[in-house]
Amino acid sequence: MHNRIPTGLLAYGMSGRVFHAPFLATHPGFALRAVVERSRQEARQTYPDLISYNSVAALLADPAIELVVVNTPNDTHAELTRMALRAGKHVLLEKPVATSVAEFEELWALARQMGRHLLAYQNRRWDSDFLAVRQVVESGQLGRLIEVNFRFDRYKPALNVKAFKETPVPGSGLLYDLGPHLLDQVISLFGRPLRSYKTTGRYRPGSQVDDYFSYHLQYPEGLNVFVTSGLLIAQPLPAFVLHGTRGSFVKARADVQEAQLLAGISPLAPDYGREARELAGSLTLAGADGPTTTAYPASKGDYGGLFEAVYQTIRHGAAYPIREAELRWQNELLAQAPGLRVF
Repeated sequence: MHNRIPTGLLAYGMSGRVFHAPFLATHPGFALRAVVERSRQEARQTYPDLISYNSVAALLADPAIELVVVNTPNDTHAELTRMALRAGKHVLLEKPVATSVAEFEELWALARQMGRHLLAYQNRRWDSDFLAVRQVVESGQLGRLIEVNFRFDRYKPALNVKAFKETPVPGSGLLYDLGPHLLDQVISLFGRPLRSYKTTGRYRPGSQVDDYFSYHLQYPEGLNVFVTSGLLIAQPLPAFVLHGTRGSFVKARADVQEAQLLAGISPLAPDYGREARELAGSLTLAGADGPTTTAYPASKGDYGGLFEAVYQTIRHGAAYPIREAELRWQNELLAQAPGLRVF
């Protein structure tokens, strides 16, 4: 593919190594050009032609780089995005895209001022399990939806060894770690809620940041959406449970992409993104003779879809599927004070 987008990564930790580099290296529309590595130059072991810069400023000064991936700790996202935009680069920004509504508005205003694209990396829209949920919702088989539950359960009682994840600074805690994933999925399906009620908590010994959150989102026509995540859930519940006037759908969190990428499997591998058949969703539909339940296999997950969207937006001006308005609604919900109803 001609006219590739020279791209630089601001970090090569797990995010850069697992969620970005494999796609930037295999998608024909990108040229993975450079990475910031202040000490060990690990990226070049896998990508020998990569330029390794020892500072963000040095990478941003590279005139060949058009797109910068901001995949650093949460509390650095805003400042590094400002630097990249002012350097004339397009930005692919990891979640959370902001730690306040004011910060969000400032960043998108700056992108417009500089004439650059600021694009959110919300990869969970391309999870196989969520793609199955979207297909069921859009098919209308469940009738009018009454109750929807999205969960991301983990059991991790020990504090994270990465201090920035446990320090009470803007963007820390489980809410800003997994909240953007869950809220983006909900918003992409149902839009902006009419009302929201939020609860957060700290339950792990010694925790200084939230390790539990829950939302009750109310939508038109009586739809209630519950979004929950916790780090002390010893027996995870199904990740997706939907009930409608004509049936129900239950789906476990089964996307395999992260595990495959951690194992070094290429996004181009034939079985990449294909979850195990036994983890298919369960679709129950009401009928004249009573309810019937069938397995509902998921489509192939592929984070490459996000990178294709980035390419089409930058090179051809296509509308990016993760819209600015949706991100603003997400940030309003993240910033909402616990116990208060908004919207």
